[in-house]
Amino acid sequence: MKSIHIILLAFMSFVLFSCDKSKTEEDDNNQNDPNPTGCQLEAISASSNVVGFGIMDKLPGIWNGPVTSPTPLGSFNEWIVDFRPISGAHISAKNELDSINDIFMSFFVVNYDCSYKVAFRNGGGFAGQTRNSYMIIDSLNETQNESFYRFVDPVSGGNRVFTDVTFKQDSLIVHTFTNQYNTLQEPVIHMIWRSVLKDQTATQDAITLFGYPKKELVRDFSTTFDGLTEAIFYSPAADPYPESEQPHLGVSEVNITVSNPATVDGNKKIVLIITTEPLFDGFNFNPANLDFRSRYVFVNADQSTSFSFNYMHPGDYYVNAIYDNNGDYNFSSGDYMNSNFDVPFSLSSEGNKSVAVDINFEIP
Repeated sequence: MKSIHIILLAFMSFVLFSCDKSKTEEDDNNQNDPNPTGCQLEAISASSNVVGFGIMDKLPGIWNGPVTSPTPLGSFNEWIVDFRPISGAHISAKNELDSINDIFMSFFVVNYDCSYKVAFRNGGGFAGQTRNSYMIIDSLNETQNESFYRFVDPVSGGNRVFTDVTFKQDSLIVHTFTNQYNTLQEPVIHMIWRSVLKDQTATQDAITLFGYPKKELVRDFSTTFDGLTEAIFYSPAADPYPESEQPHLGVSEVNITVSNPATVDGNKKIVLIITTEPLFDGFNFNPANLDFRSRYVFVNADQSTSFSFNYMHPGDYYVNAIYDNNGDYNFSSGDYMNSNFDVPFSLSSEGNKSVAVDINFEIP
């Protein structure tokens, strides 16, 4: 059976460059007012100029590719991101390694600097600490064969941190630069993610539901960053658009029992893999369907444990659980998994779903 290579730390390099900012109660009250500061900005409509709006049509789908980074975290063979719309003008993706390490990315339309623009929210938890950032579209260049978008910190600008997002046919390249929390005079390369589009079928329901992409105001950031020195937030209370306020997403709890092996080594890991298409045809493994991996996580092995995938896109899924007996983080001979391959479940919008998986079969 072909190994499924799952990388432990791929998302962490993204978390390290995240930044965030705080918001006041007045910002909440004005989030749908396109004119709180008095600038002459007409209400957004289908004919409005939204800077960077072209990126919204290119993001949906499951992307997979290697991360290259000079940071202590190093480089990784693959990182998988499932971008789907969560409103007409908002798209997001969530990934996690375990209960304290995760990343949530989203792109959405905002009012900033008396213009409608696309914003990039990036952040999550790293080693138990939460931090989030906001970058605003700064420049772009769209041609028939390539589209380029640059996002910068709206307070400190590109001297602090910026992210280049480039699309070339079915490839997506995310290139981030940072001055390492103001310790360098100029930003240096932080990471490069070179990914390929693997699937767009799972995102079609959301695209149809919302008529995505639409020119709609998701958040008013016209005064959100006033008085700040950079766009970094370290608590949900200060975050101008916390994950809990982002719509349409739900929670899937996977409850795991281990029947075989009879004795569980707590030093080992259990790998949960969630796909949008089944990995097995009867007893036959279909490696091509690895392209449909949407979420995955590593949990400490125990006779009985669980993990909740929060801020998860609604849809139909399959889950497989692997007891990593040999510690190689691969799906391989001598490991154990659920004998009822591809346990199905469905998650509704803002719903909660519980699914049970029993690890009871030794992989030959």
